[in-house]
Amino acid sequence: MWGLLLALATFAPAVGLGLPTPGTSVLGLAPPATTEAWSPARGSTPAPQSSPVQPPPGKDNGTSEPHVRVRIVKKKKVIMKKRKKLIRPRPMATARPPVTTTTTGALDLPEEQDPGCPPLGLESLRVSDSQLEASSSQSFGLGPHRGRLNIQSGLEDGDLYDGAWCAEQQDTKPWFQVDARHPTRFSGIITQGRNSIWRYDWVTSYKVQFSNDSQTWWGSRNRSSGMEAVFPANSDPETPVLNLLPEPQVARFIRLLPQTWLQGGASCLRAEILACPVSDPNDLFPKAPALGSSDPLDFRHHNYKAMRKLMKQVNEKCPNITRVYSIGKSHQGLKLYVMEMSDQPGEHELGEPEVRYVAGMHGNEALGRELLLLLMQFLCHEYLRGDPRVTRLLTETRIHLLPSMNPDGYETAFRRGSELVGWAEGRWNQQGIDLNHNFADLNTPLWEAEDDGLVPDTVPNHHLPLPTYYTLPNATVAPETRAVIEWMQRIPFVLSANLHGGELVVSYPFDMTRTPWAARELTPTPDDAVFRWLSTVYAGTNWAMQDPDRRPCHSQDFSSLGNIINGADWHTVPGSMNDFSYLHTNCFEITVELSCDKFPHENELPQEWENNKEALLTYLEQVRMGITGVVRDKDTEQGIADAVIAVEGINHDVTTAWGGDYWRLLTPGDYVVTASAEGYHTATRKCWVPFEEGPVPCNFHLTKTPKQRLRELLAAGAKVPPDLRRRLERLRGQKN
Repeated sequence: MWGLLLALATFAPAVGLGLPTPGTSVLGLAPPATTEAWSPARGSTPAPQSSPVQPPPGKDNGTSEPHVRVRIVKKKKVIMKKRKKLIRPRPMATARPPVTTTTTGALDLPEEQDPGCPPLGLESLRVSDSQLEASSSQSFGLGPHRGRLNIQSGLEDGDLYDGAWCAEQQDTKPWFQVDARHPTRFSGIITQGRNSIWRYDWVTSYKVQFSNDSQTWWGSRNRSSGMEAVFPANSDPETPVLNLLPEPQVARFIRLLPQTWLQGGASCLRAEILACPVSDPNDLFPKAPALGSSDPLDFRHHNYKAMRKLMKQVNEKCPNITRVYSIGKSHQGLKLYVMEMSDQPGEHELGEPEVRYVAGMHGNEALGRELLLLLMQFLCHEYLRGDPRVTRLLTETRIHLLPSMNPDGYETAFRRGSELVGWAEGRWNQQGIDLNHNFADLNTPLWEAEDDGLVPDTVPNHHLPLPTYYTLPNATVAPETRAVIEWMQRIPFVLSANLHGGELVVSYPFDMTRTPWAARELTPTPDDAVFRWLSTVYAGTNWAMQDPDRRPCHSQDFSSLGNIINGADWHTVPGSMNDFSYLHTNCFEITVELSCDKFPHENELPQEWENNKEALLTYLEQVRMGITGVVRDKDTEQGIADAVIAVEGINHDVTTAWGGDYWRLLTPGDYVVTASAEGYHTATRKCWVPFEEGPVPCNFHLTKTPKQRLRELLAAGAKVPPDLRRRLERLRGQKN
């Protein structure tokens, strides 16, 4: 998403982050299992944490292999041995070496920065607008509610949706304040500058203060000097910069006070606060709502190795309904693994539709990847429990889950971490290709043929071939894209969803505007009613999208549209997978933007699963909507492959699979359907789609034409009957 803004903006590289170990959070340390007692006394501070073990001099922190001397006493003989000590990867660090703006306020940071606490929720919108305040704002669009990490501005500066909080120019003592509403242990701050394609504004240093009542404040101080600490901030608008407090502070309010900012710019920032809840023995405040799920699933982020291990575990737990296979490799050689789930894995059953979910097309949009890993665990677990809904789904449908289409990009984003990856790093594959713009543009040749009146008699309205330029060896086509195209061509998919992140909306084809170079324009497909239905089903069963109190993620409010939108009417995306899937195969595909936060912290994964669980299941069940059947030879009863199924009034056809079976998604109503195949007479019949759950059987028997019968006789070496020979001679004479 945000293809247009990303094309205009330049993003600096994000900061470094060590790779988490299994079982820890992406930020490097899971929240504490127990909470701390909180007292409303000013300046209450928990006991300092012990410093992490540092490697010996000369070794790189997080990559060295320090040794520990072990004293062993054996038969009164002292032996000194060395053994390797297992250490954790390097935790988060600031984007640049710590610097200060004043000598007296120099920041005394620990040698290693360990965030300790998860994000409070500015980016994910768990922190509401009413919890954010500021000393002043240049405009409403630059108010404190816009001071959220990774928030994106609209195309126009000065509108209601600008890209940061910005204090007034005459405000000499600006501040940005967050009310946690509960006793909270604050451990760190992450900041960015202003997101804008027209201006450059960012804070270069700031102080931090805390309060329990918003009236009396105390500052974060250096451990060595005791002076109020000044934290280094940003050197560009997009790179997130982490600062950990010298000592975590327990309070309700936290306030950032910019001290310096870019010369010629304004005091503008976007922020996330790292914070852990603590207990309130006096019950002065209501308890914070808990994020969680009762499902026994693995709620954490999985890198490539962990993902492969998890898929293997699901396959071993449910071997009768699962199969793991690879459709190809990434540019760096990582396999694109797919989990197939069905009662007969590994084979296409006649009459059983094929459905797919694809996630991770943009590597930094990590939520879809984790949702598919959770979905495969859930389906396996519920099938073993005998859940009737899941059992029917796996018995009547063949499901394919591709959790990571861009594993190279994900590994880049994963190493940075959920809060430090920024908005764009890891989006592209290792070659720098945006996979959602990398599929063949079949829209343009189709629309040109339609303008010339060639569709459907000369140019088909379906299964358009790949353009010649796209098949050349030197064509700019990513290996991940080629792998997915070949996958589409091998399996007769009927329904699909492409899972993205960074917004809360469902978009449907066409994604590309019909008017050349138009940035946005309503461009529906002939199956617009079906696509709107499919989009509404997902949006209508997604908890987050249906929350009436939620605020817009960035610069557009989709709730007034039912949280669905035509892709081209949002922003044009030439070469999208959705459009390609519709025009090159039988498959109807939509895009689901799952969350405002592209890479949510793993403590938010249980709630995100609950937000999307029902929608993921209900969407899969929509493959039963419409008609289905088998096109057979009337004489042999054999299925006819590649027969064309045309619906009167809809200028888009589908074809049968190799066994003659087909599925045609349709909304409720009466339809006139025609089946045709080369060498056969066409057949037409009426098919009625009710509002009740289908699909409705609509079978066809086709009769061979005389010409086709003759071809088959000649091919078999049979002699032509005398009467047929004389008739053919008369026809040749007439032609001559």
